[in-house]
Amino acid sequence: MNKLIIYTDGGARGNPGPSACAFVIYDEKNKLVEKGGKYLGKATNNQAEYQAIILALSRAKDLGAKEIDFFLDSELAVKQLNRKYKVRDPDLAPLFLKIWNLSVSFKKITYTHIARERNKEADAVVNELLDREGR
Repeated sequence: MNKLIIYTDGGARGNPGPSACAFVIYDEKNKLVEKGGKYLGKATNNQAEYQAIILALSRAKDLGAKEIDFFLDSELAVKQLNRKYKVRDPDLAPLFLKIWNLSVSFKKITYTHIARERNKEADAVVNELLDREGR
């Protein structure tokens, strides 16, 4: 797979609180490739958003992708990853670095902010995990 389109989401019930992250991967022709996610335990919403990107990058690497177009409803994550905002939170800095290190495996990555309504599939996976694991 040359290029993937990935939607990611992270969420926490309470901030911090029980959290989860998820991704939905499509190929270049908008065909669903895979959905996945992970329960994280106690974390902030922003940490969960970053963990979703890490999980998706790892999976994209396994799939052999060369390019990725990410779509996130976290404006903060998008602006930090596009280097418009500095990462000031000491808990996000190591996650940012992990994303940066995973990114070198790819020829091109874009991060685009989208409205929450356009990210329903990834959000549904997050809520499913929180409903099941976050009790």
